[in-house]
Amino acid sequence: MEAVADLIWTESYGSTTIDQICERAAVRKGSFYYFFDSKADVAAAAVEREWQRHRPELDAIFSPTVPPLERLRLYCEYGYKIQQEMKAKCGHAPGCALYTLGSELGAHEDRLQRIVREILNQKRKYLETSIRDAHAAGLIDAPDAVCKAHMLFSYYQGLAMEARIQDNLEVLKDAVRGTHELLGVRQTAAVSG
Repeated sequence: MEAVADLIWTESYGSTTIDQICERAAVRKGSFYYFFDSKADVAAAAVEREWQRHRPELDAIFSPTVPPLERLRLYCEYGYKIQQEMKAKCGHAPGCALYTLGSELGAHEDRLQRIVREILNQKRKYLETSIRDAHAAGLIDAPDAVCKAHMLFSYYQGLAMEARIQDNLEVLKDAVRGTHELLGVRQTAAVSG
């Protein structure tokens, strides 16, 4: 699963072959087919595994004990850290693996596409809760937290894709400032967190 995750993120789903997966994982093709029926099956398992690996970190970042604007700042820093790690590993800015995979799949590979959508929706829920809490605390004016969460998540994904296209992680450094501007964070709220 690690092999397929690396290949899909650093290259693409379409260009990754079962032979490449087996070679990277140092397993025989027969062993691959003993556990998985297809490339889509192993990719689905790898995506779910990665999500389970990152979820505890996101749960901590988005803990209700953390002030809502601090959660968003920590999320931006976490995204930057993950992109730095992946760039060091694969040699280029990878962007968001889920968005890249989801856009590449289009309407194909239903199960895999469904898993990608579910994980992205769960990530948006983190933002939604933080926005709702920031609104309740009077830090921002965002009565429609769902809409604001969609806007903010699209902004983050746009930055990640721009970083991938330009192969430049510096694009991500403005995420906190952009978050504050999109949400209309009051200056005193930005300072106090």
